[in-house]
Parts: sequence; structure tokens; C-alpha cells
Amino acid sequence: MNTTTPPPPASTAPPADAPARTPPAGRARLAATAGLLVLAPICGEHLIGYDSSIGRPLDLLASLLFFIPLYGTVAVLIREAVRRRGGGPLALVALAAAFGLAQAGLIDQSLFDPHVTGDPAYDDDRTHTLIPGTGLAAHPLLNYVAGHVIWTFTAPIVVIESLAPRIADRPWVHRRGLLTLGAFYLAAAALIHSDTGDVDVSPAQLAATATAVLLLAAAALIRPKRRTPRTRPPALSPPALPPPTPPSEAELVRARWRRTWGPRLLAAAALTTFTTHQLLPPTWAGTLADLAILTTVVALLHRATRQHHRHHRTSSQGRRRALTVAGAALTVNAALSFVVDPIGTVSYPAKYAANATLTVTVLLLLAAAHHQLTRADPADPPPGAPREQ
Repeated sequence: MNTTTPPPPASTAPPADAPARTPPAGRARLAATAGLLVLAPICGEHLIGYDSSIGRPLDLLASLLFFIPLYGTVAVLIREAVRRRGGGPLALVALAAAFGLAQAGLIDQSLFDPHVTGDPAYDDDRTHTLIPGTGLAAHPLLNYVAGHVIWTFTAPIVVIESLAPRIADRPWVHRRGLLTLGAFYLAAAALIHSDTGDVDVSPAQLAATATAVLLLAAAALIRPKRRTPRTRPPALSPPALPPPTPPSEAELVRARWRRTWGPRLLAAAALTTFTTHQLLPPTWAGTLADLAILTTVVALLHRATRQHHRHHRTSSQGRRRALTVAGAALTVNAALSFVVDPIGTVSYPAKYAANATLTVTVLLLLAAAHHQLTRADPADPPPGAPREQ
């Protein structure tokens, strides 16, 4: 009789000190992609509430079935192209500008349409900044392109990446998915373009617009140069390092001031800038002032995030700054939506209800994004410690 006792089954429980399991990366990438597909058209089309559909909730939701292929797919494609090439904020802005110009100048051709809205109160604004011999008006050109760059593409990308900071620098969509998204975008763009038969656009205007689009896209997709460290011959004996000196009282005060007031000043400056952009008059003076403001913003954003973008990765501090600027842009449009008079007839109680719903949704998303960034990197450097580079 065999009395051998079978060995006990191996335990499948994880060790007590094992880290908590995280959702699979594929599921996180899918959720981030879906979020960007939906958030981009909401921020670009619905948040400011300029159209009468803002007072018809069912029409507002149904329009996403069209705007997701038109804008959501582009936001994902822009994000994938820039991250795969290792580009920074300037690359993101340039590629978003290329798609924004293509949308307004080649697809719906609203840049060249003097009756784009059918409302004289809006359409007459373009007459103040007409550029002779081009059929273009400077104010709509800047307004359309900047609107797509800021609200349709860049701000939603920053918010969704902040909600998923651990995969923010990685590609989210495989090549087959990119081809599928591209096909949906081309189908939506072709549908829009087929409805522009009344717009009189010359071949020269189309060629100039296409050239500008290609130049912007090429500038965005140039792969940044990698910095190679200089090699130095090894020293015979390592030099003695001086003992670390404790930070002075002035350094401690400056560090506390930067940590406390730096983000607040950045948020205040961004809120002021985007509010000014939206409220400047559609005149030459207003357009030139707006161009100067937006150019300064891009330059400062590049300078503020450049030192936090190393080896094609963005630091947590750089992400916090980007989220602050993107959050300010979305907050401005959400606030202004309550005073925007939509094109066409609208039920104002329904409009204000939709404005309030979208505003609360945006604020909750921004709070969640800030929370996720804090969870991903909760430790702030103590006063006087070396700052993140």
C-alpha cells in the first residue's frame, strides 16, 4: 500500500510584500485613446457653445458621431506622431496648426467663405482684416487655426496624458489602429468637403494653403537631435568633492516661494492670456495684438518645458505646467460659454444647463488629472534641494 502523501498544491497568492497589480497597459492605452477621441470634439466644438445645438442635448450628443471622426481621430493621430518622433511642445503645436489650417482652408474652406455662418453679425467681422488679393481675412485665419491648436487638439491631449501619466510618453495605438483612424478621418473630411460647392476657391489659394500645411507638418515631424555627452579621459585620481553646504535662508525662501506661488502665477497668466485672446476685437489692431500674445505664449511654453523634456520624455514638473496652461484654456471657454450668444435660435434654459454640465465635467477632469499627476510623482523637492531638470 502506497502511503506517500502528495505534495501540497503551490500557493497562487502573491507575497505579502508584492506591489499591487495595475491594470494591463493595453487597457490603459485603450481607455486613454477613447477619452481623447471624445474629449477633443467636445472641447473644440461644444464647450464654448457657439452653435444652436447647445440648446438641444440629443443633437449635441448625436453630433459626436460625426465630430469624433473629424476631430477626435486627428487629435489621436497628432499625439501618436509627436510621441513616436520624440517631439516636444513645439512639435505638438506645429502639427496641430497644420491640421487646423487644413481643416479651415482645404476641407471646409471656411477661410475663403464670406458667408460661412449665414449670420451677418458674425460674417461681417472678416471684412475688417481682409488681406488684398488673397481672399483671406487675418482675424478668421488666426482665430480658426488658434482655436483648433489650443482647444481642439493641444489642451485635450495634455489633459488625457495627465490622466494617464505613466503611459504619457508611449504610443497608444498600433499601426492597424492608426490606419483605421486615418480612414475614418478621411471619410469625415470628404463628407465635409463635398458640401463646399458654393465656396469659390482658386487653385492658387488651395496651393498656397496646402504648401503651408506641408511646411508646418514637416517642421513638426523633424526628429529632434539627441544630445551625446562628451567623452573625457579618466582622471588619474578623482578630485575630492567639497562637503555639501546647507542652503541659505534666502535659498529656502526662494524655494518655498517658487513652490507656493509659481503655479498660481502661471495659472493667472494663462487665464488672462486666453481670456484676452477670446475678447480682442476683430480689427487689425486686435489681430496683431492677438498674434503677438499667442507667439509669446508659444515661446514661453517652449522655454518653460524645454528643460523638463529630456531623452524624449517629459518630467512631472513639465507635465504640471502643461496641465496648468491647458486647464486655463478650457476654463476660459467654459466660463465664456455662459455669455456667448449662439448662432440661430436656442432655448436658453437648455443652453445654460448644457453650459453648466460641460463646465462641471471639465473641472472634474482637470481635478482628476491633477490628482493623477500627484499620485504618479507625489514627492516635491524639499526647500533648497536640487530642482528637477
